[in-house]
Amino acid sequence: EQALNLDPRKAEAYLGIAMGKAKAHSRDKFVKKIDTLGFKPDKAFARALQFAQGELRDWLGNLAARQKRACDKLKDIHEKMRAASVMISACGSWNGTNAVGLKSDGTVVAVGKNDYGECNVEGWMDIVAVSASRNHTVGLKSDGTVVAVGWNAFNQCDIRGWRGIVAISAGSSHTVGLKSDGKVLAVGNNEYNQCDVRGWRDIVTVSAGDDHTVGLKLDGTVVAVGRNDDGQCNVEDWTDIVAVSAGNDHTVGLKSDGTVVATKYTGKKSYYHGQCEVQDWTDIMAVSAGIDHTAGLKSDGTVVAVGRNDDGQCNVDKWTDIM
Repeated sequence: EQALNLDPRKAEAYLGIAMGKAKAHSRDKFVKKIDTLGFKPDKAFARALQFAQGELRDWLGNLAARQKRACDKLKDIHEKMRAASVMISACGSWNGTNAVGLKSDGTVVAVGKNDYGECNVEGWMDIVAVSASRNHTVGLKSDGTVVAVGWNAFNQCDIRGWRGIVAISAGSSHTVGLKSDGKVLAVGNNEYNQCDVRGWRDIVTVSAGDDHTVGLKLDGTVVAVGRNDDGQCNVEDWTDIVAVSAGNDHTVGLKSDGTVVATKYTGKKSYYHGQCEVQDWTDIMAVSAGIDHTAGLKSDGTVVAVGRNDDGQCNVDKWTDIM
């Protein structure tokens, strides 16, 4: 500020103000803040770019371009998520099943178990995505607000104050919402810290499992919180991930090359049904983790599945033209 009192066109002083707001004490730290959308160029940054000369102007111009590319990438991901968000959400559990479908006119239909009113969606309108858990159903509206019905013992349906949401996911007793700025909200049962997501940043998609929550970051890495006695939160070494799905006691991730990774199951052997055996899958476009099984959609429209199959949930060999 003192430098600007002497020279109101001092680019370095404006840059210093911008770096201070970003809490970046070096150029490298400032670049990282820009790349991860941890700082959005403001008036001080704009003035620095306006008055800079030579190398500094080139560097600042490159930063501005990088920030725009990062924003465009995030926007593109969110738009693709909306376009490819779950149009139909089915939940099978030990105490019943229900299925929820999103219609092209933004209304929702539901069938199956309705012990807690989880299928009472007939009044919903302007919905762009749905997610069904065992006992509650969540819908994302086009204006970024969220609606929910069903079991609410842990306040997992208390989402009326949510705004700016671009993706949703319903866990067994908690609900997770992704905001347009890459931050995450969660309500409901927090016995295993599955709702401790307020510190997450740069998230592009979320998935709520039985008692854990998974988030995919802009850089292709993954974060997870919640119950981990079966190894479902051991995702810290994953890279180059483009989609994630949290199941009951496992988590799967789709890599950019079409292969799939899954957490290594560390629970009781008697509870393991091979739901993590996806290492040989290739050419995959989408993945979904169920209670004890995993399904993958291939680029040719066929489907692969592994895991528990006592109800025929993995009998997908003859499926074709799936989109």
